[in-house]
Amino acid sequence: CEKSGEWQRALQVFADSVQRQVESDSISFNAAISASEKACQWEKALQLLSTMERRNVEPSTISFNAVISACGKGSQCERALWNFNSVELTKLELDTITFGAAISACEEAAQELEHP
Repeated sequence: CEKSGEWQRALQVFADSVQRQVESDSISFNAAISASEKACQWEKALQLLSTMERRNVEPSTISFNAVISACGKGSQCERALWNFNSVELTKLELDTITFGAAISACEEAAQELEHP
């Protein structure tokens, strides 16, 4: 769903699984966060990460990468950097995607300031 541009359907399938009390794991959360990121829905991505943590589902580097990227697409540099720093607190491995997403988030915000 997410790759074909049908992010809303992907998120609805995820919401249905949660409502039916299907055990959600990091893979299903990551898919929903990724769908949110691709749709530039940074607030939804942050909400899903928060829900993940409340349900004691361990976020992965992939989870944070998608959230950081979503924040960047929404010109939310500070939120992206806050989540970047959160990766270090969780003792997860930072990878090139993490750094790239954080850099891109700051670039997006800078472009917003230059060309409002």
